[in-house]
Amino acid sequence: MPAHPCTCLKRQCSKRALSVVSQCVQCVQLTGHVCDSLCLSHLSVKLSGCPMVSPEITLQYQNNNNNGHILDKEDVPAPVSNGDVQMTVSDLPRSPDTELPPQQEEEREAMLPGQPLETRLYRRRFVILGVFSLYSLLNAYQWIQYSIITSIFTQFYQVSSDKIDWLSVVYMVVYVPLIFPATWLLDNKGLRVTALLGSGLNCLGAWLKCASVRPDLFGVTMFAQTVCSVAQVFILGLPSQVASVWFGPKEVSTACATAVLGNQLGTAIGFLLPPVLVPKVDDDVELTGHNISIMFYGTAAVSTLLFVLTIAVFKEKPKIPPSQSQAVLQGEASKDYSYKISIMNLFKNVPFVLLLVSYGIMTGSFYSVSTLLNQMITFHYVDEEVNAGRIGLTLVLAGMVGSIVCGLWLDYSKTYKQTTLIVYILSFVGMLVFTFTLDLGNLIVVFVTGGVLGFFMTGYLPLGFEFAVEITYPESEGTSSGLLNASAQIFGILFTLAQGKLTTDYNPQAGNIFLCAWMFVGIILTALIKSDLKRHNINAGITKSELKPVPVQEEGFIIGSSQSSSAV
Repeated sequence: MPAHPCTCLKRQCSKRALSVVSQCVQCVQLTGHVCDSLCLSHLSVKLSGCPMVSPEITLQYQNNNNNGHILDKEDVPAPVSNGDVQMTVSDLPRSPDTELPPQQEEEREAMLPGQPLETRLYRRRFVILGVFSLYSLLNAYQWIQYSIITSIFTQFYQVSSDKIDWLSVVYMVVYVPLIFPATWLLDNKGLRVTALLGSGLNCLGAWLKCASVRPDLFGVTMFAQTVCSVAQVFILGLPSQVASVWFGPKEVSTACATAVLGNQLGTAIGFLLPPVLVPKVDDDVELTGHNISIMFYGTAAVSTLLFVLTIAVFKEKPKIPPSQSQAVLQGEASKDYSYKISIMNLFKNVPFVLLLVSYGIMTGSFYSVSTLLNQMITFHYVDEEVNAGRIGLTLVLAGMVGSIVCGLWLDYSKTYKQTTLIVYILSFVGMLVFTFTLDLGNLIVVFVTGGVLGFFMTGYLPLGFEFAVEITYPESEGTSSGLLNASAQIFGILFTLAQGKLTTDYNPQAGNIFLCAWMFVGIILTALIKSDLKRHNINAGITKSELKPVPVQEEGFIIGSSQSSSAV
């Protein structure tokens, strides 16, 4: 009796897959059960050695091994669907002399098609998403609140503009070395601990800033901003994790986009409020210090409230998972997980590496534009700090709309690569238009082009997160998101310093052309990404397999089946 190979995918064995039945078609169609091996080691299974196969079936198989035909869908009387081909397995005969042990019988029942793992959605998910979005908002607000009024802080602290730029760049510098311990903490200690650290450090940094409102205390404000930047490490990687752990498959992309939207809204408020709260006052350091104090104390009060809410509402995960993919992952023993192996798997994943670089280029460009926007606007439009903030607000608000639109579209279409590539190209076009209309002397044009640029550039952020989760499943969402953010921070540092140098030595147009060149490289890399939507395939019950026809007995005649490869 020849052995038939188990066609289970390497990452979709019995401990992870929704159903081994759909992957072990030959054995299941012959016996109506899951083989004892459960495809644990991708071993070949001899039909004659299967305890559930009656001798009559074995003999019939041997006599008719070459007489099978392809099973058509219309031939199936009572379909049970878990893939490309529908099949009936309940009526297939078993050996009367053999019964499975209770534990294996439970496994068989749990793994049969038509009996998916239990899932449930909880209302608490909206509260968790709301609280996370708000403290993420506050962290982003603290990132940009210095650079949007660079001229005022340089006058107050008596430092150069590049020192104020470092109050923004420190967010990027701190993120890179801390991302690995932060993602390790998320994977090993969980969502709640990570959320508490992010919210708590954000609150601490806000209160430290209140003690730095004196011209000779620039070092204190730098330290406080560094604390806030450490908090960011425990915040930026959470959107896809919160969405996957708490939200169902039809809303996960929208939830991720909403979580990212909170961070974007914080940037928008950071563009809007500081120029209003701390207006430019010539030669009145005391009044400027008073205005800065109002801004800092207000931020500290709100961050304290959000820290208390985080303690109150954040839970590790729901009792019952929200989706089949989460049910599979949560069913695994934690001892089977290795953070080191997970990182290695991600770096061996070529599509993810391509996305890692292209995402870093796009998001790093956004960070650079946001940091240097004040200098770009005031270079061409003198004393227009307030309008510079409003242009930044327009850029981010348009991006928030773009994020929601993209999230809704992904939940509807699941066209991750196509959407990502189109948005990338349109961001590149928007950057070109913004670059060559900045010096026309018309602020209305800058508002419009900035809004178009923001819609696509900022709208890209949740696309990258969700695409990464799809092509790296079942690796941790926090780890993939953390690596994407680390890439963004590295490119953000390099782009901000390079673009700032070009802007100072030449003009804003030179710096923007530099970014355009890199974004074109990002388009090419995105086009090369192979789209394999692993998480979506699990939720949809689709698996990649390539099976040959195998004869099976049903109602006195021999049939065979074939299942073609399925990929999205």
